[in-house]
Amino acid sequence: MDVGSNTVRLVVADAEGGVPLPVHTAKWRLRLSEWVRPGGPVPQDAVERLVEAVEQAAATAARWGAAESLAFATAVVRGAPNRLEVLRAVRTRTGVELCTLPGEVEAELTFLGARRWMGWRAGPLALLDIGGGSLEVAFGRGRLPDFVASLPLGAGRLTHEFLDGGQAPATPEQLKALRRRVRHQLRDAAARIRWEGPRTAVVTSRTFQQLARLCGAAPGRHGPFTERRLRRADLREAVGRLARLPAARRAELPGISAPRAAQSLAGAVVGYTAMKLTGLKTVTVCPWAIREGVLLRHIEEGPSWWAEMSRLSEEDTPPEPVPLRIASGTA
Repeated sequence: MDVGSNTVRLVVADAEGGVPLPVHTAKWRLRLSEWVRPGGPVPQDAVERLVEAVEQAAATAARWGAAESLAFATAVVRGAPNRLEVLRAVRTRTGVELCTLPGEVEAELTFLGARRWMGWRAGPLALLDIGGGSLEVAFGRGRLPDFVASLPLGAGRLTHEFLDGGQAPATPEQLKALRRRVRHQLRDAAARIRWEGPRTAVVTSRTFQQLARLCGAAPGRHGPFTERRLRRADLREAVGRLARLPAARRAELPGISAPRAAQSLAGAVVGYTAMKLTGLKTVTVCPWAIREGVLLRHIEEGPSWWAEMSRLSEEDTPPEPVPLRIASGTA
């Protein structure tokens, strides 16, 4: 159960044989990003919406015979000063042990899902994942990444900070300030990616999926096994196209959904800038990401690691994401 900035997503999977094969998926519109400003608390009305969505997701999982819930919330809840109150409200009223994952752990789990999907033939692998509140970057040669970075460059966050909510076309001044922030935050992680010279680069997240569709990739109805690529040159053109349009018009473009139209421009700027700074001209859109990574980690290591994540969530001062961290490879 994945509580993100826009939706609560549920995946019920058959884990027999060590591969998380989905048997049912569902989502509930939440739009926490419209209620929560970066670094601000989750308002009580938003907490009520969150509790209701988690309750419905838990009921759906129970109807499908799910043995347990691996429920986590990403940056929008993780960074809220009333994070503990939100987690306790969910647990008390729904019975679901919702936890928040440190940004570095999100990057490691997303990398694990992408590595398993792409396989060993992908070789040294670079990963970019744009969420609502943060951007995760990872690189590795093995099952887990050699390094990860979790940066405050989420599409929703930047839309609020630089684009006045994203409903109107962007001004040149807004785009210039946004690009400056992204370049500054990405500098160190991008230099590491360039130095490593990955053989394969993948992107995950709904933001990248929609941008790839806008740039000509096959629609989702063609299934997860259809190869989808995103070219930096095409994304550059998409940035200009999105910047000229209000959110209502962006939602009319291929791939851009109405709930994500406002933040699509910020996502495109982050994606293009990340690809340019890392020297990546083309990336592969990977359908497996953090949810599959959580399931794989649970299959391989059992419930003890998830219990540790839940314990960390209850600490008053959870570890904050740092710009760059060298991973041990045995997280």
